[in-house]
Amino acid sequence: MPLDLDWVRSVQANTSAIERRAATLPGRRSVKKEYQAAWLAKAITLIDLTTLAGDDTEGRVRRLCAKAKQPVSPAILEQLGLPDLTTGAVCVYHDMVPTAVEALSGSGIPVAAVSTGFPAGLSPFRLRIAEIGESVAAGAAEIDIVITRRHVLQGNWQALYDEMAEMRAACGEAHVKAILATGELGTLRNVARASLVCMMAGADFIKTSTGKESVNATLPVSLTMIRAIRAYRERTGFNVGYKPAGGISKAKDALVYLSLMKEELGDRWLQPDMFRFGASSLLGDIERQLEHFVTGSYSASWRHALA
Repeated sequence: MPLDLDWVRSVQANTSAIERRAATLPGRRSVKKEYQAAWLAKAITLIDLTTLAGDDTEGRVRRLCAKAKQPVSPAILEQLGLPDLTTGAVCVYHDMVPTAVEALSGSGIPVAAVSTGFPAGLSPFRLRIAEIGESVAAGAAEIDIVITRRHVLQGNWQALYDEMAEMRAACGEAHVKAILATGELGTLRNVARASLVCMMAGADFIKTSTGKESVNATLPVSLTMIRAIRAYRERTGFNVGYKPAGGISKAKDALVYLSLMKEELGDRWLQPDMFRFGASSLLGDIERQLEHFVTGSYSASWRHALA
């Protein structure tokens, strides 16, 4: 849709109220036994299983893809009645896209590529756009782009809109997730306004973080972005997805985020096309919890290593 600056500038964020609401979530939202196992199994289907390290190798990515296809031991999945459970996607740097596409062939699991000069997003703009095209051509079905933070910090909403719109166009049929790097935006009001502008410019998802900032996904930031998604849906009728990334490593954290999505946006946002976790170590802890549910015993964390 066209950029609506009146709408953007009218957006405010009551930080103290947001923080109070977020603080109530971990203590009040609790599920146990078979209900917890069901929610954790759902969480697995929403994970973008990720490796974004400078020392990534083809072997590591192939192991990650094998884990995406078989996220929990077959014996445990048989006990749960979920033998075909997989993660939502695998997320890698562009250089590893062909390896991931080959490893996931026939599985139905999409490959997501981080792009546009990830994580800082400060390479020449034409190169960022070209990088998107290269990743799409290599087989990436989803592109995680990073915005230019200074546009938000300077209140240059037209520049942010134009940048996002051009990146959206470069993605073609691929789904685009706009990474706001919320830990570097200064205020929750900036987060809310940046979320809205990216949605106006065509983002299929808005995402909290690259995972490389000092502060990544938090509940106050998530609540702010989710409320922006809700406001956008109410005014336009269009659904935009959400992806918290960075710092979500425990099964109990996943349950909190799922309860937040259900309460704020409803069951539609508990599906992989509307919600994802950007995570690497989260799956290991969920697997431990599911094994405990089935066997009654906790296993050592090293038994659930990803790579």
